[in-house]
Amino acid sequence: MGTEADAAAVDLLRSQIPFQTDGEFVLPPRGVGLVLVDLCNGFCTVGAGNLAPVAPNKQISKMVEEAARLSKLFCDRNLPIFAFLDTHYPDKPEPPYPPHCIIGTGEEDFVPDLEWLEKEPNVTIKRKSCIDGYISCIEKDGSSVFADWIGKYQIKTDVVIYSGGCATYDLPVEIATNIKGALAHPQDLMHHIGLYMAKGRGAKIVDRVVIEP
Repeated sequence: MGTEADAAAVDLLRSQIPFQTDGEFVLPPRGVGLVLVDLCNGFCTVGAGNLAPVAPNKQISKMVEEAARLSKLFCDRNLPIFAFLDTHYPDKPEPPYPPHCIIGTGEEDFVPDLEWLEKEPNVTIKRKSCIDGYISCIEKDGSSVFADWIGKYQIKTDVVIYSGGCATYDLPVEIATNIKGALAHPQDLMHHIGLYMAKGRGAKIVDRVVIEP
């Protein structure tokens, strides 16, 4: 987005479905975990694939920067991190999306700024094969690596979403209309809608994450 009409559309949306953020989240010394979702090349690295940004994107760049900062805070304090990485087999499409994050392409791997997480003992990595990470964690026997992670580390905080640490992809309507089967996904509009929907489901939306004094 970026035109005056686009900006007006975002302003209209925010005026019609506004929400108040919950200010700042003070990081406690225990009972909290960090969940990272799809900070992989196929979604975040310029030119890395069909769903990657085609040019540097401020929202995505900030998300990666903040994810790296928070990950460092958590690792320094030996707090648990759970990282989802979108990973697909070439013979299992995920419509309406084009092929992305196929095993062996590198799209499915951490962005360079987060590759170091693979060696950290407090980090659990789950490669997910569908858009819903929670469902992807459920095994055939009914167990869930994500639920087990929450139980193991006694994570008791609310679901907290750091707005500055989130981003979504940009597929403007003028481009989507020329792609068969594509769904328009204007970044700024969908970012607000995503946070609004999360807020409506009980999550806390915060502007800042700070360390407990």
